[in-house]
Amino acid sequence: MMRFHAVFPNLRCSCTCLFPSSWVSSSETCTHLSKRFFGRVSHATCDGPTVSGHHRNENPDETREVLDKFQCPDVRSFTKMIVGRLRTGCLDDALKLFYEMPVRDTICWNTMIKGCLDCVDLTTAEELFDEMPEPSVVSWTTMINGFFQFGQVERAEVFFKQMPIRDLAAWNAMIHGYCENARVDKAVKLFEQMPSRNVISWTSMIGGLDQNGKSEEALNVFERMFKSGIVPNPSTLTCALSACANALSFPLGMQIHGHVLKSGFCLSVFVCASLITFYANCKQIEKATQVFYEAVHRNVVICTALLTGYGLNGRHEDGLKVFNDMMRASVLPNQSSFVSALNSCCGLESLDRGKEVHASAVKLQLGSDVFVGNSLVVMYSKCGAVDDAVVVFKRLKEKNIVTWNAIICGCAQHGRGMWAMELFSQMIRGLVQPDEITLTGLLSSCSHSGMLQKGRCLFRYFSENTSIELKHEHYACMVDVLGRCGKLEEAEDFVRNMPLKTNSIVWLALLSSCRMHSNLDLAERAANYILGLEPHCSAAYVLLSNFYASANRWGDVSRLRVTMRDKGIVKQPGRSWVTIKGQKHLFLSGDKSHSLSENIYWKLDWLNIKLKELGYLPGKRFSLHDVEDEQKEESLFYHSERLAIAFALITTVEGSTITVMKNLRICGDCHSAIKLIAKIVDREIVVRDSSRFHHFRSGICSCGDYW
Repeated sequence: MMRFHAVFPNLRCSCTCLFPSSWVSSSETCTHLSKRFFGRVSHATCDGPTVSGHHRNENPDETREVLDKFQCPDVRSFTKMIVGRLRTGCLDDALKLFYEMPVRDTICWNTMIKGCLDCVDLTTAEELFDEMPEPSVVSWTTMINGFFQFGQVERAEVFFKQMPIRDLAAWNAMIHGYCENARVDKAVKLFEQMPSRNVISWTSMIGGLDQNGKSEEALNVFERMFKSGIVPNPSTLTCALSACANALSFPLGMQIHGHVLKSGFCLSVFVCASLITFYANCKQIEKATQVFYEAVHRNVVICTALLTGYGLNGRHEDGLKVFNDMMRASVLPNQSSFVSALNSCCGLESLDRGKEVHASAVKLQLGSDVFVGNSLVVMYSKCGAVDDAVVVFKRLKEKNIVTWNAIICGCAQHGRGMWAMELFSQMIRGLVQPDEITLTGLLSSCSHSGMLQKGRCLFRYFSENTSIELKHEHYACMVDVLGRCGKLEEAEDFVRNMPLKTNSIVWLALLSSCRMHSNLDLAERAANYILGLEPHCSAAYVLLSNFYASANRWGDVSRLRVTMRDKGIVKQPGRSWVTIKGQKHLFLSGDKSHSLSENIYWKLDWLNIKLKELGYLPGKRFSLHDVEDEQKEESLFYHSERLAIAFALITTVEGSTITVMKNLRICGDCHSAIKLIAKIVDREIVVRDSSRFHHFRSGICSCGDYW
């Protein structure tokens, strides 16, 4: 249902365009002070040009020499000199100049307090505030922002209550501070108590609600604002469009777009970027592209919005084209640009493209940035190069919880369980608090590496000694740990006694373990539980069918096939693909649609001869029962992953690593064959299936035949 009956009326906005960089500041007054004293001074007294010319010089002695030339430097000259020192981060020099001043006005005091906060020195800012003869409303508001900046919400509240006079800027500072510190309910309560509100008040509330996951409520506030007669400015529209994007409110977003066009706010970079994000989130990527090409200024913000939007809609090639166009047009990418570009490389599973983006980041001195670094770790891990991911991780000087989780989960996927355990130990020693993603990665590491005792200890530690709320995926991981290690009875007891209500994910983990250890009775019980919860769960049917096939119970296999057909359940076909020179090549089992099929099958036939010379015999139990043995053998020879490997062998440089992606779990016969193929061609072959990465070298797989 549309929130408004018609597109916004053609309002004439007389207010100043207020971008996020300004409305997020402490207050209107503080913003004014910041522009006046931290910006370039254009109107100066006779000493102004000389002083302003040197207050940007990083040599304090030279600056002091210039100042000493004036017999009676006034407050303004001193203030400008202080601003110059603060700009270069020289807080001690600024304080020295401040205390040398014979007379200090309110502006100078406020400038110094704000400078201390900008230099992350709350203690000195408090001392200056206490020394100030008569703090102004700006002084109080600046300190309130400082407390919020350091997460000291309660102290900000005390200051606000103690303020002798509260202007609108102080109220706005409190609302913004609450939202920034995830106290949005308090922000709403205070907002309703405000004696009056301006466009910044409304914008702060809309943006704060949206940033705290309450996008629908943000749109309700926007509607109230519009009805109250307050004219939205570009920042308001930016926040409202962001809320529309997150709430997927397409009709309202379209109306806002109409208002943007009528009011002329389409010149705003932030509004255009928000429109692109809105349309991309609503799966209207063509409209997002249209907004991009109609934008007057295509700077890094707008380009990154489209780059991110393409990635969100799975159009990774188009996203990387935007990134490359940015580089060619000298629109220097920022952190967000690189993060989105690397995500597109992950989407394409293209290691080569990822390395190119990495090289660009290093060239622009962003390779060691923590956000770019996190994306690099993920990209290398997902593209099969976990060793490179570890190198990037070690080079990062700053690491956050996302960094640690990325490398731990990456090691887990590649079967480097001991690496993951050592990294977790380093993480704890570094006083980084783990979260639920950390536990998932650690348990997966234990599962893929067969570390039963460590898995038990970790699960017990996290459940008893942390505040992390364990979820179904954690219990499923623990079931997997127990099941893979042959502790099937313990795994079943674990499932039945878990405090959460069991779901299909947990039982599927148990069912997957049953086939590995040939426990058909438990497999049937697990499958019955799954199908009772999800009658159309194709995974349960396929797993049980494979189990029956391996046990030569072909009658049960046929029965399951009939049931699946009657219920309209379709088995997902196996697909494998390999990316060569940025192009993805997809293969199905027995596929002959590729232009190089003749060469591919010739290579496979040659490999099959070599395999038999090494004593390889096809595991016909992995094929269908209702075909002749010769056909069974042929069907196994031409599974999709083998076709992809053969194609890579004839199209890549000899000795290079081959990386193949597969949508399903690799079958046992192909696993055995690829180990020998890697030995025959003397190459590393990496296969990522639905479970993990397999690194095949010299006849051995990194999984230890345990997957």
